[in-house]
Amino acid sequence: MRTPKQSPVVVGVNGTAASLTAVRLGAREAISRGRKLRVVHAFTWPDPRFGKPSQGYAQARREASRLVDRAVAAAQRSAPGVKATGQVTDGLPIRVLLQQSRTADLLVLGDEDLAASSPTGLPVDSVLFQAVSRAFCPIVVARGPRPASGPLLAGVDGSPESLQALQLAAEEASRRAAPIVLAHVISKRGGEKAGRRVLDRAMAEVPGLQDATTRLIVGEPGTALVRASRKARMVLVGPRGKDGTQLLGPVALQLLRRGACPTLFVHGTTATGHWSPGTVPSAGTRAS
Repeated sequence: MRTPKQSPVVVGVNGTAASLTAVRLGAREAISRGRKLRVVHAFTWPDPRFGKPSQGYAQARREASRLVDRAVAAAQRSAPGVKATGQVTDGLPIRVLLQQSRTADLLVLGDEDLAASSPTGLPVDSVLFQAVSRAFCPIVVARGPRPASGPLLAGVDGSPESLQALQLAAEEASRRAAPIVLAHVISKRGGEKAGRRVLDRAMAEVPGLQDATTRLIVGEPGTALVRASRKARMVLVGPRGKDGTQLLGPVALQLLRRGACPTLFVHGTTATGHWSPGTVPSAGTRAS
């Protein structure tokens, strides 16, 4: 259970440039939220990515510790004054990250899995897919070498999950003193009246959105929000889709794969009716 003002911002690192981008974003988020930053590396022996180990256990453990120390130093350089600690935790990455998310205020990851994925899709058993779809707290995927500018962009589809995302969006806009845009996508011209009702209902049900700008977009929802993300500082969405039955909905998946700015996937509780932590679908399955 997360405790107010005590739950840290947690960043998962693996030594890649993408994870250092996540560290810098995580440091800024920790400062702005008044939270501590915890930099975590999941250590496995032997590392299943490389088959037979090329070095001894003690040396590999020292390398893992140095990796975390470098990430903590990068966080402190990026956000002077951040209270950052490092942690090497034994276990497979997804198990470690899901466990961390149980007590975190925010989980931050880099997008390195996306660079390694094939053009046909992101593997469902990848660390990034599993973390984004199953975290117990909000999770943001970091992108770009420097902080993005522009408004916060919140996707609205009328579902309970999107209202939860809007509640967090209102809090984020207030904390950052940033403008917020509520976007609803309609499939074709003529649906403006129904789309406007969705936006009006969202603004009425979520406190703190009185000053928000609303925007109706015509097009395919995922593609439209990806395009809109090019002018946003952060996109906030619910991850499971309008009907809530999918591990990761098609709009969230497109934003995960192709979003142009950091994307925050809003979780408040664990998914029900899905796999328990540590289990994944059959290897080789891909999300397109």
